[in-house]
Amino acid sequence: VQLQASGGGLVQPGGSLRLSCAVSGLDYYSIGWFRQAPGKEREGVLCISTTGRATFYRHAVKGRFTIDRDNAKNTAYLQMNDLRPEDTAVYYCGASGTSQCSTYARPMAYWGQGTLVTVSS
Repeated sequence: VQLQASGGGLVQPGGSLRLSCAVSGLDYYSIGWFRQAPGKEREGVLCISTTGRATFYRHAVKGRFTIDRDNAKNTAYLQMNDLRPEDTAVYYCGASGTSQCSTYARPMAYWGQGTLVTVSS
């Protein structure tokens, strides 16, 4: 199983980024996006089930972040709008071998390598 996260970069406050997570070697899975800011623990952000149902793990991103997936491409996306400096972190995608997302964020079975998002003017 391999997960490849991409799309990070430097963006000004209020800007947008779209992260991608390409999955291979796994057919039936939910995907979660997590982030880890410098000096902090990794935290869950959003998760999407096999049928496209989203579960938010962070209230602060509601209304700004959305998650979707293209099962034909085995890829999930995290659309981040109205980015804030506090969103700065390494963003990781993870895959679970279950179809549904857990109610609360918990470690995924498989992880990608992370992509850095920096929000700064």
